[in-house]
Amino acid sequence: MRDDSLRFQDIQSAIENIEKYSKCTRQEFMQNELLQVWVVHHLQMIGKAARGISSESRERLSSIPWPKIIGLRNILVHHYFSIDPEEIWRVLEMDIPKLKADLEKITASTNGKDK
Repeated sequence: MRDDSLRFQDIQSAIENIEKYSKCTRQEFMQNELLQVWVVHHLQMIGKAARGISSESRERLSSIPWPKIIGLRNILVHHYFSIDPEEIWRVLEMDIPKLKADLEKITASTNGKDK
């Protein structure tokens, strides 16, 4: 079974993959269906990893909106044909940078404990 540290790494990896190709304008994103699918896929991976994080870690790291992350994954998987690219763009601009920064803090504090 994967532990929380591996799931945090999974989330960070998915964010890196999103960032790899999503440095574009809103208009470019809206016109690029392959990019939209790429981003949605990795957002699903983030939600799947978040769902597997222990309740203890989620409570300890309550500044991260775990229910929203998991809820977005459920929408992306189960309501695929009603996905709004505008909402995905908003997630890219607003939520992913904050999640990335929060995870970097978690990783830094965890690495500090290992020393």
